[in-house]
Amino acid sequence: MGWSRMTCVSSTAAGSRRWNLAKGVCVLACVLALMDPTSAGKLAERRNKRRLQASQDLELYTYTVRRTFPHDPDSFTQGLLYFGDDTLYESAGMYGQSNLRKVNLTTGEVLRQTKLPPRDFAEGLTLHRGRLLQLTWQSPKGFMYDLDTFQMLGEFRTPLRDGWGLTNEHMDSKELVATDSGSFLHFLNPETFKVERSVQVKDNGRPVRWLNELEWINGEIWANIWQTECIARIDPESGRVKAWILLQGLKASLPHHARRNHGEDVLNGIAYDQENERLFVTGKWWPQLFELEL
Repeated sequence: MGWSRMTCVSSTAAGSRRWNLAKGVCVLACVLALMDPTSAGKLAERRNKRRLQASQDLELYTYTVRRTFPHDPDSFTQGLLYFGDDTLYESAGMYGQSNLRKVNLTTGEVLRQTKLPPRDFAEGLTLHRGRLLQLTWQSPKGFMYDLDTFQMLGEFRTPLRDGWGLTNEHMDSKELVATDSGSFLHFLNPETFKVERSVQVKDNGRPVRWLNELEWINGEIWANIWQTECIARIDPESGRVKAWILLQGLKASLPHHARRNHGEDVLNGIAYDQENERLFVTGKWWPQLFELEL
């Protein structure tokens, strides 16, 4: 993929004004990701935001929309992954509506679907050794499915009290990576689902909270930051944010007649076609899925 970037770095005195402008962009784009922790119910107030100081070598990526695909506007996207042959697997949330689905990328058609019990709220999704693994919100419980049939293979439990994002490096990875609404990446044993280590995600020394849907891409973990239009690119060993992807304007480009006019229809969902280097993103209740070039 083609990559265009701007770097928040002050290299000369003459460039100080440009540095201040770039720093301002960093603040406006990613400040929500570096807030002090608050309850989710009070998040919308956002009156006590902390302004951040941009890292000296922080890279900011912008985007170009290469293609637009139809996406089910009734899908509250919580997990997304690409599996070749223009096929996506998606975890959709909400109590009483949560499901796992196989989707045709090009048409948006749901090819296979299975529903969760009404008491369970679907969250992050990943594929490991022929099993689709799905977390649930505000619960340590997860579900295992057969990739081909969606047959329920059983349940699992993690030590986490909340399930948000879930990913791994490849189908035979020795560890899974999960988030639980905080600032840590939790590395789980894929057989016992116990936490083997945790790494705190930080940008310039400040914790980055609300790590949501995850995707492992070319040695980095990419994370949607809940209630922002930013994706953090994270070093999985140190937890350091290496770069930010700024997706401002993407939600605003959705057809107005199909948008949900409240704060829950946020950016959430990253999938990557490794073979063809295609990046896909969507959001909760979004009527479109986007292929992006950075």
